[in-house]
Amino acid sequence: MELQHFADEWGPEKVIETYDSKIGMKGILVIDNTALGPGKGGIRMAPWVDVFEVFKLARTMTWKCALAELPFGGAKSGIIADPSKISKEKKLEIVRAFSRSLKPVCPSMYVAAPDMATGEVEMEAFAKENGSMQACTGKPKEMGGIPHELGSTGFGVYNSALVAAEHIGLKINGASVAVQGFGNVGSFVSKFITEKGAKLVCVSDSDGCIYNEDGLDFEKLNQIKNETGSVKNYKPGKILNNERLFELKLDILIPAAIPDVITNKNVDKVKSKIIVEGANIPIAPEVERIVYKKNILVVPDFVANAGGVISSYVEYIGGNEKDMFKIVEDKIRRNTKIVLDRAEEKKMSPREAAMEIAKERIKNAMK
Repeated sequence: MELQHFADEWGPEKVIETYDSKIGMKGILVIDNTALGPGKGGIRMAPWVDVFEVFKLARTMTWKCALAELPFGGAKSGIIADPSKISKEKKLEIVRAFSRSLKPVCPSMYVAAPDMATGEVEMEAFAKENGSMQACTGKPKEMGGIPHELGSTGFGVYNSALVAAEHIGLKINGASVAVQGFGNVGSFVSKFITEKGAKLVCVSDSDGCIYNEDGLDFEKLNQIKNETGSVKNYKPGKILNNERLFELKLDILIPAAIPDVITNKNVDKVKSKIIVEGANIPIAPEVERIVYKKNILVVPDFVANAGGVISSYVEYIGGNEKDMFKIVEDKIRRNTKIVLDRAEEKKMSPREAAMEIAKERIKNAMK
C-alpha cells in the first residue's frame, strides 16, 4: 500500500527516508502535522520498522499533543536495525549518523525522544551530534533531561483516573482498582492511586497475576517485584490467570502494558465501572464502542497517557522535576474533564469527543 492512501487533510507534511552507506544507517522520519509547533515523537529502532508504522505513530502524536494543549505537532522516526545484533558503539554510531541526516529539519520541524530500543544514552548522542539541546528530549539529567523514572506517564494516568472517578461520583478512597502491567506506567499508577486511598486488589505482569480482595500493599508489592521478578510472589494473595484480571468486578480497571488486552473474546466479561487506558491501544476502537454501550466509562489512551509527552515539553522549555509534576497534573486533569464533559453533553463516546476536540484545536491553528 502506498503512503498516498494514508494522506489526508491533516498530513503527513514530510516523509524523509535517509541512508548512510558508509555506516549502514537506514532511517525514516514522518512529520505529520506542525500546525501547533514542531513535530514531536520518539525514535524507535527495530529491524521491521517501515514508513507505514512510523506514519501511524506520528499521527497518534498529532492527536496526543493537540489534546494535551502542547505547542507540538505530531511526528515519529525509526531506524531500521536490530539492536540485539550490533554493539553499543555501533548503535551510537548509527544514531549519530541519523542525527546528522535530520539536521535540516531538526529541531526546527522535528523534536526527537526515546522510544523502542532507544534511551537517554542515545538521546545524548543525538543531541550532541545535532548541536542543539532542543533537538530531542529524554536526555540524561546532567544535560537537562527529566528522568522517566519519575513516572510522568503513570502520574498522568493516575490524575486522569481521579477525574473519571469524580465524573461518575465515585469516591476514590476505598475504590477497588486493578492494574494490568507493573512496568514504568503501571507501577507508578499503583503507587499514586494507593497513596490517595484506593484499594489495589489485583496486579499482573508478564509472569503472573496476584489478587487480594482486601488490597495489596504497594511498597511490599514493589519490593517483591524487584526481588523476585514477578508480582505473583506477593503474599497473601491468590494467583490468577492473567486474563482473569479483566473479568473482576471493579471500580477502576487500568490496562497499562500491551495493546489489545480487551477484545471481542473477553469484552462481555468486563465488569469495571471505569477503564483508564494507560497503555497505547489496549482496546481496539471497535471493541471500545462495545464497552461504551455497556455504560462503562473509558478514558482513551491519548487522553490519559499523555504525561510522558507533557514531561518532554517541560524538559524542552528547560523546566525541572517540580514543574513537570505540576504541569502534568494540570493538563491531564483539565483535558480529561473537558473530554468527559463533552462526551456526556453530546452523548458520544469519550474517544469521539477527544478526537473532535483535538481536530478543532489543530484546525484553529491551521487557519
